[in-house]
Amino acid sequence: MKFEETLRFVKDWTLPVAMGIGAAVYLVFAFVPALDGAGRFFAPVMEAILPLFMFMVLFVTFCKVDFRQLRPVAWHLWVAVFQLLFVVLLMGCILLLPSSAGSLPFVVTLEAVLMCVISPCATAAAVVTQKLGGSLEQTTTYTFLSNFITVLLVPVCFPMIEPSVHIDFWPAFLKILREVFLVLIVPMLLAWVVKHHIRRLHRRIIAVRDLGYYLWACSLMIVTGTTVRNIVCAEADVLLLASIALLGLLMCVVQFAVGRYIGHFFGHTQEAGQALGQKNTAFAIWLASAYLNPLSSVGPGCYILWQNIVNSVEIYLHRMSSTKRSPM
Repeated sequence: MKFEETLRFVKDWTLPVAMGIGAAVYLVFAFVPALDGAGRFFAPVMEAILPLFMFMVLFVTFCKVDFRQLRPVAWHLWVAVFQLLFVVLLMGCILLLPSSAGSLPFVVTLEAVLMCVISPCATAAAVVTQKLGGSLEQTTTYTFLSNFITVLLVPVCFPMIEPSVHIDFWPAFLKILREVFLVLIVPMLLAWVVKHHIRRLHRRIIAVRDLGYYLWACSLMIVTGTTVRNIVCAEADVLLLASIALLGLLMCVVQFAVGRYIGHFFGHTQEAGQALGQKNTAFAIWLASAYLNPLSSVGPGCYILWQNIVNSVEIYLHRMSSTKRSPM
């Protein structure tokens, strides 16, 4: 009976369990000297496995998508508008700060928050939306749209923030577009081929319930371990790190709330909430490390913890609601 209860707990709280395992495993390897060699061996292995997990999450998700339903709808416009407004507001705050050593912690903090806003909708948003009973196709469509919004915003905004980092628009645009193509377009094309031409394999994939969700949980373990490593190894004042983490939490709650508020006008609360609140933090960490102060990557690193706590609560409430509605 205890095993069944444990299994039920893991299924009900998959995302927090995955994050807890990822953090615990990293801390064990980091602070047990006898495991130093194993840690050095597994670090590159995990870095190589993570993109494969993300690819599989998208591939499995796209196998369940009705490609004929991938088209923009009204709430997409309003979610995009509010993302742009948040970016403009944060850009204004950063540019108004004086250029001095004393203002550097404030600049880094705002850059970290900006990365939590400017980054595109996460590929896992469609997985969570489906888990919540929302439209897989509408969230998938916005995932594509938001990635192209980010592709346009980054080469425009980042040179204004960090003038010392010379970013030409077209090289940066094409470089980020290439990343988007590899992350989104390739698994979508492969899923389309499997769905229309390898139908036996397609039936087996879609027959596994919540396969994409559990693949995402596996990738979340790796990402959480990496996040904890970045925070532990960050050479920064604890107060600065705490400020970034708390502002990331605030931004997470605000974006989910605004997205849900927009969505309720169109009857798509879950979809719009996920579209604005769920962020591709791995992509954001790469952008921050490549173009901004490396410490700003702590923002999206913490954001992944906050957004998956929100996701877990939403999934729990949806499950409780479904249980109450089901006949006895």
